[in-house]
Amino acid sequence: MGELTSRVVAESGKPSDRHHLGKILLQSLKDDADFVSQIDGGTGESETNVKVLARTVRCAIALKSRGLRRGDVITLMAPNHIDLAIPFYAALYLGVIVSPIDMTLGVNELQSNFEVSRPKVVFCQSARAQDVQQALKKIELDPFIITFDKGGPCSFIEFLEKYGSQSSVEKFKPTDFDPEATIAILIATSGTTGLPKCAAATQKNFAVTGPYVWTRYTKFPTPTKMVLIASPVQWMTAQVMILMSPVIRFTRLQSSQSLTQRHTYDLINTYKPTYTVFSPTFMTTLLILEGAEQCDFSCFETITMGGGKVSAELVGEVKKLTPNTEVLIGYAISEASTMVFVNDATNDRNPILGSVGKPIGCWQYRLIDVQTQEDISEAYKNGEIWLKGPGIVKGYYENPKATAEAFTKDGWFKTGDMVYRDENYNFFFVERIKMLLKYMNHQISPLELEATIRQHPGVLDVAVTGIPDKRGELPVACVVRRPGHDVSAEEIKQLVKENLSDSKQLRGGVLFLDAIPQTATTKVHRRKLKEIALNMIADQ
Repeated sequence: MGELTSRVVAESGKPSDRHHLGKILLQSLKDDADFVSQIDGGTGESETNVKVLARTVRCAIALKSRGLRRGDVITLMAPNHIDLAIPFYAALYLGVIVSPIDMTLGVNELQSNFEVSRPKVVFCQSARAQDVQQALKKIELDPFIITFDKGGPCSFIEFLEKYGSQSSVEKFKPTDFDPEATIAILIATSGTTGLPKCAAATQKNFAVTGPYVWTRYTKFPTPTKMVLIASPVQWMTAQVMILMSPVIRFTRLQSSQSLTQRHTYDLINTYKPTYTVFSPTFMTTLLILEGAEQCDFSCFETITMGGGKVSAELVGEVKKLTPNTEVLIGYAISEASTMVFVNDATNDRNPILGSVGKPIGCWQYRLIDVQTQEDISEAYKNGEIWLKGPGIVKGYYENPKATAEAFTKDGWFKTGDMVYRDENYNFFFVERIKMLLKYMNHQISPLELEATIRQHPGVLDVAVTGIPDKRGELPVACVVRRPGHDVSAEEIKQLVKENLSDSKQLRGGVLFLDAIPQTATTKVHRRKLKEIALNMIADQ
């Protein structure tokens, strides 16, 4: 990154351009014109850097022709097809803000999002154009709607042809601006509860933190050959990979099709990706189907898991499938714009299973007692992790109240996550503070219950939620049985009784599901899980 950005600064004469994502990306695409930038495994299409470069420049010119300037917002809501990154990069050239959102949102959810971001342009699929128009009409907003496919008000191809000049790439100059003050991406985040809000990550945030994900590597460019992107564009993992792939030069393997287990197997067997990031929930689903052993996971040099509690049992299952693959466990939050902790879960010399690892190099951190608000200095005591550093966002977009609640006056970000450390400063994630269930005068961690229940050999996956009761919330275990096992509710309850205190017993019961519900980002869908539990218990 230093070598690359020194060339960018040498050309422009502006020291701050070392954090200008648009100029960094433009130079990176020029550096290796014939390198395969991206592959859509759903269609078989691929695209080299030179074609991405030409299309992104043309798209940037088109956006300028429509009057977009630094600080304006475009919305992206689409699957991971070959066109998705084009307006993404184009916006960053101009200092335009990218707002990636879940393409499955309903009209009311779209309305809530648009009320905050106020986009000037919305990029979507034609099947969603009518819902987008309906949501915009409710708030009397009239942005330009562009559909990636045909059938909408204006297709992406038509947009480029009508507004995008085919002038030379060499003549195109990105907009000059201060990267530290210029928002790059609005990262949708609501944690596990509460109304959606958007973390406003600047161009400097990503330019500084992006390389830290790769500090364990020594070969550049191309530290790894191909990255399978398993998450949709609204998830920070996908955003970081889209940003970093031209910079450190790896091919992005993505798919315009829904990433089912079977389709994921096909992608892995066909293209042999070398790196990926999976949520533990999605990794577990890949182990469910008969025939999982026919998927050749050995192509992966590294599998990183994050976005939820990663059990030692799951790491063991992955190592059975692919013994030579490095398995990493990571902890990341949207407000940090990258990883915060990383743990090598398969380091034979010092395997710290269950730990999310140690902080990467760009963070200051504090552990804070939730009750006293004082710093915790001793090991094995739970506290809220606070962070400070160049990757922390400046706040929540157009939401000063949420920003004031999340940040201290001297700039520390309060993550809302409970963690502890051991004597060697390996950190362990405990729970989202807002996810803790309250029963009588006790706090119950769903993740602690889940970890206990996973010890049963008949349990493939489990998620715990709470149902309301006059005494507080009663824990309910939603269990997916391992194929060939017939574990009973009583066995699960007895396991919890033998291992945990009376306050943590499964007073809400045990339910058996075919699969744990997932969000679009493949995390446990806690709200839907609670709805399922309430409905199933009511039926009983």
